[in-house]
Amino acid sequence: MFKHYIQAARLRTLPLSISGIIVGSILGNRDVISNYFESEDAVISMYCFGTPSVLISPIFWLAILTTLGLQILSNFANDYGDGVKGTDNEDRVGPIRSLQSGAITPKQMLTTIIITSIITLCIALLLIYVSFGKENFGYSVLFFGLGVASIAAAIKYTVGKNAYGYSGLGDVFVFLFFGLLSVVGSYFLYTKQLHTAIFLPAASVGMLSAGVLNLNNMRDQLSDTKSKKNTLVVKIGAERAKYYHYFLIIASFMCTLLFVTIQYKSPTQLLFMIAYIPIFMHLAKVVKNKNPQDLDPELKKLALSTFLFSILLGIGFII
Repeated sequence: MFKHYIQAARLRTLPLSISGIIVGSILGNRDVISNYFESEDAVISMYCFGTPSVLISPIFWLAILTTLGLQILSNFANDYGDGVKGTDNEDRVGPIRSLQSGAITPKQMLTTIIITSIITLCIALLLIYVSFGKENFGYSVLFFGLGVASIAAAIKYTVGKNAYGYSGLGDVFVFLFFGLLSVVGSYFLYTKQLHTAIFLPAASVGMLSAGVLNLNNMRDQLSDTKSKKNTLVVKIGAERAKYYHYFLIIASFMCTLLFVTIQYKSPTQLLFMIAYIPIFMHLAKVVKNKNPQDLDPELKKLALSTFLFSILLGIGFII
């Protein structure tokens, strides 16, 4: 039974989910350190303390755990929602889901969703306390609200009569929560302030994450259409979905390039371009694709490339 819950957690989706936390945490930690070292040795100080201080920061690890909880919750809820609605059926491309196979009953999965929600909320509360303490009550209330909203969004993607994943809004929520909130939110946890420029890498992560969802929906277009799951791909059609995908990838690159240009200090800040080598290779395959089933391996490639992008972007700003 345990292995079926592990399968339902969809471990291959987890690196993508923490990409925004990595970017926001490294950039936020860097800016905090630079405020402490306002001298000619500031760059040296950031090189020596930037990455290690992120890795030993409780804020970083609690943010990672919170995001992992939200992603796993979303995966459980997706398995449950699509399972009870009959969307996961023999027409679906990809691995057989837990409810679809009968390995986990709807009641068992619903219980798992409730438990995961409670655990995730507890971790989020600890993150809020560690970040803001008792001094910033207003910020604590704001982030508590965002935490509750994130849990609700994770569940409502496919669960319930008004599931937004069935009305073509999945891409919007992925962009907002796994891009903007993930990067900007984690950045704010460190700095307690916002800079307009941070929304550029946040948009990049959001668009790449939306790209992964778009790939999934292009792959499942036929089965989703039969099941009346009106994803954005179902609404606009396969050809337009390809052009939408091109836009997401290219715009994500341009946003980060603009961010680096604004904050340019060293050629190492261009390290993120390495991650776009496999991303643009992936894009070429999407351009040539004729069979939606062949897009399944591209999901993992784009997700892992996004994870690589987040690491290289962060490293490029602290060395």
